[in-house]
Amino acid sequence: MTVNGQRVALITGGTSGIGLAIAENLASQKLKVFICARNGEAVSSTVTGLRERGFDAAGIAADIRRLEDVRKLVGGAVEQYGHIDVLVNNAGRSGGGVTAEISDDVWYDVIDTNLNSVFLMTREVLNTGKLVQNGWGRIVNIASTGGKQGVIFGAPYSAAKHGVVGFTKALGLELAKTGVTVNAVCPGYVETPLAERVRQGYAAYYNVTEDNILERFQAKIPLGRYSAPEEVAGMVGYLVSDTAASVTAQAINVCGGLGNY
Repeated sequence: MTVNGQRVALITGGTSGIGLAIAENLASQKLKVFICARNGEAVSSTVTGLRERGFDAAGIAADIRRLEDVRKLVGGAVEQYGHIDVLVNNAGRSGGGVTAEISDDVWYDVIDTNLNSVFLMTREVLNTGKLVQNGWGRIVNIASTGGKQGVIFGAPYSAAKHGVVGFTKALGLELAKTGVTVNAVCPGYVETPLAERVRQGYAAYYNVTEDNILERFQAKIPLGRYSAPEEVAGMVGYLVSDTAASVTAQAINVCGGLGNY
């Protein structure tokens, strides 16, 4: 179901990188977009930029690790647009190190940010957003190729993303007859601010330059380069379309051939 013929997408982490590219992609497809991030100024400037391009956009600051903020976020989107048709769980963070040295705070924050938030957001949209009752809906979770194989010095990240893939497949089967599809998109190396921070971390660990780490990573990718955020967003754009109605409970790679599984 849509109201006034225009669907509404709620995108977490929508102010930079993959999340911003997704917001731009869906807005260009004439969806109304409601975004969030923890930084209120970033949300405001991003919404302003989208509106200046003629897109229907809104958003608020929210920390999707916190149930109160999740409820505020979903409630705000419903108050703004009346309903939610598409949920994109994109917000995430990197994190790890030598496993024996990982602090409790890092472990729990990576799990809370990358996995528990996906559950909290999805549950709230299914209830407050009435996604199933609408008879049509799309949930897309941004996972990772690290959700299908191990990531060295990234145990909490890999564990969380494996959880996202499992959650996606289970919920996709659960909702299969409702008109709501549930899929995961699994990026490999994507050139974003987060990717730069990851390279910095590995460079510090191996005591080499960031350029050296970039060369190592690119050498592992059959395509020979990082993916662009817009390429990941393109897959999301397809999955939320009517054409993708028979695609559900899948975890689809966008990774330049890094993972062929």
